[in-house]
Amino acid sequence: MKKVLKRFLIALLCIVGALILVVGGYVAYMSVMYYRIPDNTPVETKNGQSAVLQSGKSYSILTYNIGFGAYNHDFSFFMDEGEMKDGTKVKGRFGRAQSKQIVLTNTQGVMDTAQKADVDFAFFQEVDSGSTRSFHVNQYEAISSAFENSSSAYAVNFHSAYLFYPFNEPHGAVNSGILTLSKYKTDENVRRSYPVDNSFPTKFFDLDRCFLVTRVPVENGKELVLINSHMSAYDAGGIIRKKQLELLNQVLKTEQDKGNYVIAGGDMNHDIAGTIQHFPSQQKVPGWVFEFSDKDLTQGFRIVRAANADSVATCRSTDLPYTKGVNYTTVIDGFLVSDNIKATAENIDTDFTYSDHNPVKLTFQFAQ
Repeated sequence: MKKVLKRFLIALLCIVGALILVVGGYVAYMSVMYYRIPDNTPVETKNGQSAVLQSGKSYSILTYNIGFGAYNHDFSFFMDEGEMKDGTKVKGRFGRAQSKQIVLTNTQGVMDTAQKADVDFAFFQEVDSGSTRSFHVNQYEAISSAFENSSSAYAVNFHSAYLFYPFNEPHGAVNSGILTLSKYKTDENVRRSYPVDNSFPTKFFDLDRCFLVTRVPVENGKELVLINSHMSAYDAGGIIRKKQLELLNQVLKTEQDKGNYVIAGGDMNHDIAGTIQHFPSQQKVPGWVFEFSDKDLTQGFRIVRAANADSVATCRSTDLPYTKGVNYTTVIDGFLVSDNIKATAENIDTDFTYSDHNPVKLTFQFAQ
């Protein structure tokens, strides 16, 4: 009996030791592979255009978080948790898109929607260029090729080694970014690094958050400065997002002091239209939703609230599959503009068919 017990204990210790080695080795692997892209990194302009903006004309720009092509109505995301109004807890299920065909279908739907909007500039977020979660569909190449009359600039904001979580469907290796398209001449693109949560293990799952600054010359000698931004979502207490907003405000003020025209847009991950409890839903307001208004911006800038913001939300909860009127929805996508720009906005209703976001179109004109 003692021999059997001894053998059992030795086997158990071997198993525990092997698990410690595997887990420790994996943590070491993730730590070695982890890095942040340096701030102020130049980004190449591909397929450069030659037309120059005119001060007396009207132009348009679209922003669209495409959710790496995974989010049809059946999709819920493993990192998202929520609560129904009756107290039932809900949690997202999937670590990757349900199939490659879904990614291809959603990517095509995104491109069709953007082309129908017929804009001069476009911001896209969560654009994968080689990720396990999207079956290695290169959305960056697909979208850039579909807009052959536009230049493109792509800044990586999520690059990770292979994530073995969730265990039933690992998120895998990720390479993803934000994409800016322009039908007009661009002089420079610079990737600015946002502050992020560097705590363990959050840093392995969150993005290498950034915004992309693109300079577009105007015939009057000024510049239109376009800022494609994707702020943090998983941020308890909003501490990191506050730091990110401070950096963004610094850049806005610097460009304003130069006399430039400035448009910052994208996925703000804040309620920017006073819709935090506006839309019908069977869910409680998620803990990650924070309000964001003009008073949070540096002087001389404002949020352009879409004319239909009360009827069309731009983001739906992803802790459960989508059913209109059940999921929590709000407006977190849109644009901030400097006071020397006249602008109106429209939220485009896709019923979240191709993404967990709806796109927003801004029409603008230089005021001075």
